[in-house]
Amino acid sequence: MSHNAIRPWRSIERRKSRQIRVGNVLVGGDAPIAVQTMTNTPTEDAAATIAQIERAAEAGADIVRVSCPTEESTAAMPEICRASPVPIVADIHFHYKRGIEAADAGAACLRINPGNIGSPARVKEVVAAARANGCSIRIGVNGGSLERHLLEKYGEPCPDAMVESALDHARILDDLGFHEYKISVKASDMFLTVAAYHQLAEATDAPLHLGITEAGGLRTGTVKSSIGMGTLLWSGIGDTIRVSLSADPVEEVKVGFEMLKSLGLRTRGVNIIACPSCARQGFDVIKTVETLEQRLAHISEPISLSIIGCVVNGPGEAAMTDLGFTGGGKESGKMFVSGRPDHNVSNADMVEHIVELVEKKAERLKAQREAAETVAAE
Repeated sequence: MSHNAIRPWRSIERRKSRQIRVGNVLVGGDAPIAVQTMTNTPTEDAAATIAQIERAAEAGADIVRVSCPTEESTAAMPEICRASPVPIVADIHFHYKRGIEAADAGAACLRINPGNIGSPARVKEVVAAARANGCSIRIGVNGGSLERHLLEKYGEPCPDAMVESALDHARILDDLGFHEYKISVKASDMFLTVAAYHQLAEATDAPLHLGITEAGGLRTGTVKSSIGMGTLLWSGIGDTIRVSLSADPVEEVKVGFEMLKSLGLRTRGVNIIACPSCARQGFDVIKTVETLEQRLAHISEPISLSIIGCVVNGPGEAAMTDLGFTGGGKESGKMFVSGRPDHNVSNADMVEHIVELVEKKAERLKAQREAAETVAAE
């Protein structure tokens, strides 16, 4: 029985959306919410771009977007798409021809911006290329680049204008018999973004890609994205997400996963529950958690770990996690396994000991998962 069946206040009812395919990743319907990021290397430097994609994929990215502003960049796309361990979305602005080239080059999805891609005739050509190559499309509306006629009609970017732009464009694709698309309505204004997504969610069954655009640096952008996207995800809206940070793409992936983990929407890697620490702590909580986050970053199996400085909340938190360590004794603490007190460990040995326990548990979980997948495949 799931946590949510016992604790209904934890359940998120996801909006019913139709499902599309981005390469081998399903988006929408009951598929897990996909985490995306975007490269910031020059795309024409295929080696640098591939290296960045690989790092993002290792951190958990399901899909990576690559900007294609020039002919040189689309010329590098066949090599990039071939080498990438995850599906590639080609980011297209202004030049519809880049979209056609990217589709031919092996991109799994084309991101086109209705505000700057040009006439319906040009869109028709891009759609033909997408269809010929089994590509999906993302209609990417941006508050900062709305069509002129919508700005004249509404006076400024507003939810109605953004949703109208998205639906106008969706209609063009629908009229061409092309339904493999998802939609985003992003703005740097969090209030505008959230309102636009709520309105869009009511108006279409297309899967939605969430993001707060130009959110800012690592800390500011994380907070802004978490509040904006968090409220939408909590309402059940969103099928794929990208956290826009002026930071390393790997950081975007980590924040995206933490967001989904905190809402119980994805479980990847170690979820560390830790106290902020105070004078009662039996060991240096902050330093320990920082070290464990680095040492356990390679684990992808879902494992919960509590690191609590003293016995006030330690045993209670450990009762709810797979593994737990509670400080308290003289230079030592208590290790909890599957919610129960199990053995004592000295503070000096605790990090190595916890890493070893987590790695062993991850190996067991991986073996169980692979065995279950084998049975399912048979």
